[in-house]
Amino acid sequence: MKLLTFTNILFFLMIISNAKAQNTANIQFQISFTEPQAHYVNVQMTIQNIKAKVTTIKMPVWAPGSYLVREFSKNVEALKINDANGKAVSYLKSTKNSWKINTANSSKLVINYRVYAFEVSVRTSFVDADQAFLSSPDIFMYVDGQLAQPVTVTIIPLAGWKKISTALEAIPDKGNIFYASNFDQLYDSPIEVGNQAVFYFEAAGVTHEVAMVKGGNYNTERLKKDMAKIVETATAVFGENPNKRYVFIIHNYASGGGGLEHKNSTVLGAMRLGYTDESTYKDFLSLVAHEYFHLWNVKRLRPIALGPFDYDKENYTTNLWIAEGFTAYYENLISYRAGFTSQPEYITELEKDINAIANQPGNKVQSLSEASFNAWIKYYRPNENSANSSISYYNKGALIATVLDLTIIHNSQGKYSLDDAMRYAYKLYHKKLNRGYTDAEFRAVLEKFAGKPLSFIYDNYINGTADIDFSTYLGFAGYAINDKNIGNQAPYLGANTTTLGDKLMVKNIARNSAAYIAGLNVNDNIVSVDGLSTNNLTTLLTDKRVGDVLRFLVDRDGIEKTIEVTLKANPNKKWVINKIDSANDAQIKVLEKWLKTQP
Repeated sequence: MKLLTFTNILFFLMIISNAKAQNTANIQFQISFTEPQAHYVNVQMTIQNIKAKVTTIKMPVWAPGSYLVREFSKNVEALKINDANGKAVSYLKSTKNSWKINTANSSKLVINYRVYAFEVSVRTSFVDADQAFLSSPDIFMYVDGQLAQPVTVTIIPLAGWKKISTALEAIPDKGNIFYASNFDQLYDSPIEVGNQAVFYFEAAGVTHEVAMVKGGNYNTERLKKDMAKIVETATAVFGENPNKRYVFIIHNYASGGGGLEHKNSTVLGAMRLGYTDESTYKDFLSLVAHEYFHLWNVKRLRPIALGPFDYDKENYTTNLWIAEGFTAYYENLISYRAGFTSQPEYITELEKDINAIANQPGNKVQSLSEASFNAWIKYYRPNENSANSSISYYNKGALIATVLDLTIIHNSQGKYSLDDAMRYAYKLYHKKLNRGYTDAEFRAVLEKFAGKPLSFIYDNYINGTADIDFSTYLGFAGYAINDKNIGNQAPYLGANTTTLGDKLMVKNIARNSAAYIAGLNVNDNIVSVDGLSTNNLTTLLTDKRVGDVLRFLVDRDGIEKTIEVTLKANPNKKWVINKIDSANDAQIKVLEKWLKTQP
């Protein structure tokens, strides 16, 4: 007989409390599927104990973790509202995502509506004849002013669908009824319904459920072992794992990927037949590391603007470079620490990020803090000019995390690292103060462990657009960085093209390049260059030199134009990182702290 621990008793009492709440929750949902082949979800929302004369129900406009207003109410149809006796109740749609209901004579409402769900992604719902993935913010409405209300959700699976995977707690002996203590928890808990393959593993004292949707050539035992390593390694950064149960919902596609974090679960996209390819498999483990690290960084340790959420509009923060950029940094670091990548492979990934940022013209236009704040209108709405006008807070944020980690280790002579700063901030703002941090507060934490003000890094690299001096920071760890393209006089056009039928179309143009200055436009159809037709501009440039003039004949919306382009030298960098031959003791100490010995 296994004795109940104090934690077991608390958990048991919570289950009892949840079971009682099922009978007292004022807001209840029932989900069913009568036309899954047409991609519809049927939702019944019951609201009880209404005292207001007017009750407003709302649909969120965005999903936390994906910073774009997606207007989920556009997929709602067939809204019908009745009172407890089945009598129709009058209502008025008052805004794009809200409905005002006359409840002067109604203490209970039964609201029925349908949601069209046919967008394949980790952040939107998708239903077909085989399965249903419910991303909660685009399925469940809420009562205005009552986000703190407890909620129950009853799932009625389609006949033949046997499994439900979600981080929501099932109410014992109540069938497929699940409980959320409030709407924030509901909106943070995706639901998978169907016949997904499910397996479990234990790591860091937590039970992990893995729901594999639509098959794949994965090895279950290998995944259990490797995912457990990721969990243990990530947990070691913060010193504790706050969950008792965690759910991975993994959608296996012919191609594709991505992930979205939740407090007690995550949704991942993976290649169905990619598990036996070592490179693709390592990429998948990196994705696991990224999204799992989020259960601390952003779901608990978070910018102050990101919770409690306003589901009606954008929630602005200048700190997505911490929320996402630091997580991108740790995904590679965790993969390395867990033994999935070697030190040279880790350095190669760092080179890729450095070159990606250095060769993006937008790096000189948009600062990292601006990229975070403007994610709502730029990052998730890219166009042909995005590379010229913006920067990724993922890639550059990861590079700033590298700079800060090396700075902290160097300044503390190996006593501290970024791990210590993250652990301290987690304990202070999440556990002690139970709130998010401000920009100034997180900066103060970093400076505490760096042992000095970080004005130069903030002014130049975070709030400014100066090139990062990687020679200095990598030099702390005994690495040198060099540009292999110095002196390269290869001609550079600066236009990328794509083939559309028999047409060679301009897809994008780099800022300040030869094509940019001469006036080539995106969507120009290149008819000929110097009188010769071509379908490959790279081949065309092989025998050209800097200063050569090319005559482009283009078809621009049915009008032919001749444009003369004077070739410029290729401005792109090719940064390569190498170990210094004779690193000193201080550099060796920093390197050993930064890239710790693997298991």
